[in-house]
Amino acid sequence: MSNRLFQGVIHQMHDAVDRVIGVMDNAGFVNACSELTKIGEARAQAKEEMSFTTDIAVIDGFTYQHIGNSANSEFIVFVEGEDKVAERYAAILAISLANIKNYYDEKFDKSSFIKNIIMDNILPSDIYAKSRELHFDSNDQRVVLLVRFYSRTELLPFDIIQNM
Repeated sequence: MSNRLFQGVIHQMHDAVDRVIGVMDNAGFVNACSELTKIGEARAQAKEEMSFTTDIAVIDGFTYQHIGNSANSEFIVFVEGEDKVAERYAAILAISLANIKNYYDEKFDKSSFIKNIIMDNILPSDIYAKSRELHFDSNDQRVVLLVRFYSRTELLPFDIIQNM
C-alpha cells in the first residue's frame, strides 16, 4: 500500500520540483517515481552505498537519503542532481514521506485499533465503521480474557500480556 501512497505524493510534487524524484525500497528496487518507466528498476549500487551510510549519498547523478530513521529504514528517497538543491529536495521529500507513512500506518493498524478499544480511546459509535474499514469480520467469534494480577511486578501488566 505504501507504493500507491508514495506514487501519489511523488506525482503531486513532480511539478514543483521539476527533477526526477522517487522512492526505492531497501532491496534496491524503485517503488515510485516521477518517471513511470523507472518503476521496478533495480539500483544495486545505490542500495549497497546506502546500507553503509546514515547520511545523504550522491551516486550516478542522483542524491539519495533514507526515509525516517536510517537504522531501520524501509525506503530511500532519490532526487536527480548532485548539488545542494538536490540535497534539500531529498531532505524535504524524506521528511514529508516519513510523516505520511507514519500517519497511514497509524490509521490502518489493526493492533492500535484494538488497543484503542481496550483503553477506551475510541467512541463506541466509531468502532463498527472503523472495524469495517480495517476488514474485521463482524461474524467471527471472539474471546475476552480477564487477567488479574495479585502482586506487583517490575513489568507493567500491559507489557506482559502484549508479549504473550
